[in-house]
Amino acid sequence: MLIPRRLLATLTGALAESPAVALLGPRQAGKTTLAHEAAKARPAVYLDLESEADRAKLADPEAYLAQHEGTLVVLDEIQRTPQLFRSLRGLIDAGRRRGRGHGRFLILGSASIDLLKQSSESLAGRIRYLELAPLDAGEVGTRRVNALWLRGGFPESLLAASDAASLRWRTDFIRTYLERDIPQLGPRIPAQTLRRLWTMLAHQQGGLLNAAALARSLAVDAKSVAIYLDLLVDLLLVRRLPPWHGNVKKRLVKAPKVYVRDSGLVHALLDIGDREALLSHPVAGGTWEGLAIESLIAAAPLGTGAFFYRTAAGAEVDLVLKLPGHRKPWAIEIKRGLAPKLERGFHAACDTLNPAQRRVVYGGSERFPLGDGIEAVSLVGLCQELEGLT
Repeated sequence: MLIPRRLLATLTGALAESPAVALLGPRQAGKTTLAHEAAKARPAVYLDLESEADRAKLADPEAYLAQHEGTLVVLDEIQRTPQLFRSLRGLIDAGRRRGRGHGRFLILGSASIDLLKQSSESLAGRIRYLELAPLDAGEVGTRRVNALWLRGGFPESLLAASDAASLRWRTDFIRTYLERDIPQLGPRIPAQTLRRLWTMLAHQQGGLLNAAALARSLAVDAKSVAIYLDLLVDLLLVRRLPPWHGNVKKRLVKAPKVYVRDSGLVHALLDIGDREALLSHPVAGGTWEGLAIESLIAAAPLGTGAFFYRTAAGAEVDLVLKLPGHRKPWAIEIKRGLAPKLERGFHAACDTLNPAQRRVVYGGSERFPLGDGIEAVSLVGLCQELEGLT
C-alpha cells in the first residue's frame, strides 16, 4: 500500500526550477519510491549505483549522460560513486548554455558526509537539497498514529503484517546499518561501540546531551563521542534539537536535546515489541515526544527553525517553531495522555517568549481551548494546521 508523501509536490517543483535536486534521507525511508513517482510525468532513466551493471554504464559518464540530455536521470545511492559530481557539473553548465537549465538530475543518497561534501564543492549554485524522513503522523493519518508510534515511520516496518514482523525488520535494519552501511558511508567506527551509543541515546530519548557521561560509559574520550554523534546526525538517524537562543534575559539551558529520530528504532534498540510493552516502559513519554517533534517539523513550512526552551528556573517548552516570515514563534507542549495538564513552567516560558500561537499536542482527537490562548489539539490536527501555512 502506497502512502502519499507530502514532499512529492515540493520535489516536483524543485525539479522544475533547478538542474539538480538531491533527495537525502536514511536508507529505506522511501526515496526511490518517491523518485519514481516524481519521474512519472517526464522521460526518465533510473540508475542504481549499488548495481555493478548500472555502474558499468557510467564508465564514461560524460558520454553516457550526454545521450540523456532531454531526460531526467535518477542516480540512486550516488555516494557509491562520488567522482560523478565533477562530471555532473560540466554537463549541467553545458546544458544551461543550450537552454536545459532545470530537471536534469535527481540524486538520491543516504546523507553521507562524503555526499554532502562532494556535492557542495562541485555543484554549488546548481543543486537543491531536500530531506525525506520516514513517514510522519501527518502523512499516515489518525487511524495509523498508534502503529506509527510503536513501529516507526519506515514504510516496510509500519506496513508489516504484524508487530513481530515489524520488529524483525527494524532489528535487521539496525544490524545492516551498523555492520555494512555506516562503514561504507563514514569513518571506521566499531559497530559494537556505535550500537552501544545508539542504545544509550534511546534510553535517554529527549534528554539533554551530556557528552562527558556518554564518553565515560563507552570508555572513550569526549571527542570520539562527538564524532560518533555527528555521524548519526549526518545520516539523519539522530536529531540534536538546539535550545532557543532568542534575546531573553534568562539563564537558558545551553546543551541540545537528543532524539533518535524514528520511534520504531528506539523501541527496537530497547527490545520493545508491542503496544503493551511500550505503555509500561519508562521511555514511552520520550518516544511519543520524539514522534511529535519529527512530525511537526516535517509538516512545517520549509525554512522553519526548531528549538526547545528551558531555563535554569524551570520554565520550559518542548518545541518552539520559528516560522519563516513570522516575527513571533509558536510554542508547543507535548503530552501523551487524554487529559493534558500544563505545568507552571510552560506558562512562565510563554510569558517570556510571547509566542504567536500556543498549542498542546495530546493523545486525543478533539480540539478544545485550555485558557490563556492555549489550544489542545491532536498530533495529526496540528500537522494539518502547519501544512496549511505553506
